[in-house]
Amino acid sequence: MAGHSSNSKKNNGIVKLKLVVEKVQRSLLKGKKWAPEVDELNESNDSTDVPSDVKEGHFAVIAVNDDEVKRFVIPLTCLSHPLFLKLLDQAAEEYGFDREGVLTLPCRPSDLERILLEEK
Repeated sequence: MAGHSSNSKKNNGIVKLKLVVEKVQRSLLKGKKWAPEVDELNESNDSTDVPSDVKEGHFAVIAVNDDEVKRFVIPLTCLSHPLFLKLLDQAAEEYGFDREGVLTLPCRPSDLERILLEEK
């Protein structure tokens, strides 16, 4: 029985990860760059423009913790980092999958910086 429960949790986690990755891909394909609630960070009002600092193989995210907000350009390789995947799961739980714009992560910017340093 314990093995079945473990497989079920693992499959559930894989399904959630797949949904988050699909959300990131849709967002990237649409060229969306900002979430409406952080619109004050916009450099332009054209939502089809991809910012020049978001190079191929990267995507933009915003780390939000209370009043601390910071934008990051993340390499796609982070999508396999266990701590980043945990942040994606938290984002899915907190914000859902139907949000428009940039991916918003509910974490301190310093936490995301640590994950990025580990990826290098």
